[in-house]
Amino acid sequence: MSDIIQLLPDAVANQIAAGEVVQRPSSAVKELLENALDAGADKITLVLKEAGKALIQVIDNGCGMSITDARMCLERHATSKIRKAADLFAIRTMGFRGEAMASIAAISQLELKTKRIEDELGTLINVEGSQVTKQESISTPTGTSVSVKNLFYNVPARRNFLKSNPVELKHVIDEFQRVAIANPTIEFIFQNEQQHIYQLHKSNLKQRIVNLFGKSYNERLVPVEEDTDLIRLRGFIGKTDFAKKTRGEQFLFVNNRFIRDAYLHHAIMSAYSELLPKDSYPLYVLFIDTDPAKIDINVHPTKTEIKFTDEKALYAIVRSTVRKSLGKYHVAPSLDFEQETGFSNLINQMKTSDTITQPTIHFNPDFNPFSQTQKAQPSNKSYSQQQVKQGIPTNWDSLYQITQAPQQTDFDFSTTTTTDAVTSQQPVDMVSSVIQNRQFFQLHGRYIISPIKSGLMMIDQHLAHERILYERYMQHLDNQLGSSQQCLFPNSISLQAADYMLLTEILPELKKIGFDIRILSNNAIVVDGVPANLSEVNEQELIENFLEAYKNNQSLSKVVVRENVARSLAKTSALKSGVILTHDLMNGLIDELFACVMPNISIDGKPIIATFTLDELANKFH
Repeated sequence: MSDIIQLLPDAVANQIAAGEVVQRPSSAVKELLENALDAGADKITLVLKEAGKALIQVIDNGCGMSITDARMCLERHATSKIRKAADLFAIRTMGFRGEAMASIAAISQLELKTKRIEDELGTLINVEGSQVTKQESISTPTGTSVSVKNLFYNVPARRNFLKSNPVELKHVIDEFQRVAIANPTIEFIFQNEQQHIYQLHKSNLKQRIVNLFGKSYNERLVPVEEDTDLIRLRGFIGKTDFAKKTRGEQFLFVNNRFIRDAYLHHAIMSAYSELLPKDSYPLYVLFIDTDPAKIDINVHPTKTEIKFTDEKALYAIVRSTVRKSLGKYHVAPSLDFEQETGFSNLINQMKTSDTITQPTIHFNPDFNPFSQTQKAQPSNKSYSQQQVKQGIPTNWDSLYQITQAPQQTDFDFSTTTTTDAVTSQQPVDMVSSVIQNRQFFQLHGRYIISPIKSGLMMIDQHLAHERILYERYMQHLDNQLGSSQQCLFPNSISLQAADYMLLTEILPELKKIGFDIRILSNNAIVVDGVPANLSEVNEQELIENFLEAYKNNQSLSKVVVRENVARSLAKTSALKSGVILTHDLMNGLIDELFACVMPNISIDGKPIIATFTLDELANKFH
């Protein structure tokens, strides 16, 4: 039998390596940005076309490369970062494995321009599928420019797995944000289809976060700072009031390298325990600086997972530091974190006081508790026990009665003719008429209860309204019949770049529902109108909550995009638990619910209606 084991050709080996290193355009962007950082650049420009599918260009003003280095950087396992295996445990740069450029060149048409400051001319190299097609000397600025064209042009199967342009652009934005946050002293420019998405100047960390996510984040940040023998922890965490239902604003860096670590994420979340609602995720941007010998970063192809020598100690430090910062700034948070407004100022003020004033007690020497004609005492005098007893209200038992003025709701149902709220108390003699006259009762502003022939029916009003709105919006999307209520004052809203791109993709479907939205530049939109049944709403809060709900079920496939739009908007717009409904409102809600195609199941698969038979109720009384 002949030998069957052979060495793979370089082109095939490079394509296999590219499968680990380059999964989508954002992977190539990450590698090229990190190369620019390692070159010592202080200004980096990223240019995309078709979200990176047609063009990814990274331009830096770093040290550049010689002719020999320019050719060597395109070879597999060619790197300037390490010389021996021991160097793997002393790495402080980004790229070090020497596979990025070779892998990218294997699956694209790559153009490399580079020049050192001491050279008169630079070098141009063109590569297609690992084959060098052109090399010559050119005039070019100092630094390096890498253009990656037609990604996966020679691997059509991989190209077919790429998502739509907005989805791929969102992944690129995520990678760009991680690099930009880790390097606030470097100027970044991000341009897509000749439109500037980001233009970030040199700044400090706090300003970089605000410039990336919006001015509103200026009041959301709480500083974190701790120095120990094991690590140095610094950065910012978000206030509990601004936690979101979706992930995406959690950034953890070790030696300026972005990582994902479920163990440390759990440490941060445990510090927020009992401070956040269920399934809420706070913002955090934390940097851990430690000895490279105490970590192993060569455990994952994308270098986003690392190992620590002492994970338990690190867990305890991170958790206690985050907890301390939350406690320190919870009472009196400051928008200017350079000025301390916590307990230290209070202690300093106490120290500056020369004397401590002893508290005094005032009393009325002429007070007679047995006198029946006592006059009201001045407010600065002490009160007797008898006077306190006289102040006890005689109608204290009314505190245990249900309020007679419940909150009202403006939700509109098709059969509703009034919006006056009904009291929660019902006379006892109405019970018999309820059974005969289709009466409904509300329990704790959450459930609608109605007697039925076999016993009792209970309906969750929030889930019921979600189902009604979902089927209504789906009908509007199918028939394009959604009506719009114009806003009295159009509202201009600034969004994050990723949210802006997401909204741009689903805008045609939103218009069919009844939204009237204009797209502006610089990640801004103007809301001129909302669906007619959503009048008197906060447009900015509605759009932000809608995008958060959409991300939970995000899929930009053309087949399910309408379903996700309807689902997310229904979740955002449905009446919440605790809203008191009139009898007419409950009646209209029930009628619309049973007119739905699937009235029993919510859009999340939960039951909307629960029934209790008379036998089940009788068993409660043994």
